[in-house]
Amino acid sequence: MIAKLFGQIDTIGVDYAVIDVNGVGYLVFCSRKLLDVLKLGQKQTLFVETHMREDHIHLYGFATESERTTFRLLTSVQGVGPKSALAIQSALTVHEIALSIQQEQKDLLMKANGIGAKLATRIVVELKDKWIADISLATLPKTNDAEKDGSTLPEKITDDAVSALLNLGYRRTDVLRAIDQVTRKNPSSDWTLSILIRHALAELSL
Repeated sequence: MIAKLFGQIDTIGVDYAVIDVNGVGYLVFCSRKLLDVLKLGQKQTLFVETHMREDHIHLYGFATESERTTFRLLTSVQGVGPKSALAIQSALTVHEIALSIQQEQKDLLMKANGIGAKLATRIVVELKDKWIADISLATLPKTNDAEKDGSTLPEKITDDAVSALLNLGYRRTDVLRAIDQVTRKNPSSDWTLSILIRHALAELSL
């Protein structure tokens, strides 16, 4: 089972990329959002989900582990196959998917091609509790080589901040929302752990 690939982007198709790893080309299905930032010839790490069936082996690629975990959770919902999961990830970021589930905003999920009201409702219902348990930290903006902006945070700082605030007795959902809010309000800040915790505490007190 292939879990990760590092190599040169050889081909970019409508819904896939071919990554050359030491002369072997792997066809990897990706979201449109990821394909749009890949460049031919660039070196790239892809986190991979391998789907094995009697008639094929398909690889699905992601820029971060959080995106791969999101894919796994989405495809655990009845009626959501790999194509539907990638359609959702093509339309929304991990953060937006998390918010749509945690805040029960099914209209956000319906922005994806092929996702109707009934399936969006099922996704929200089935993943609301599971999401918090399995991928809570994926709701936070984190450093991503394929998509960098001023609001990203080093992963260790976000993890440590969440842990510290949970130890103070705050609920995980409130902590995640507070950190999201302060990073959006201060996209250019040079974040340290102490500064992030201080701003998050101020947000939590509102």
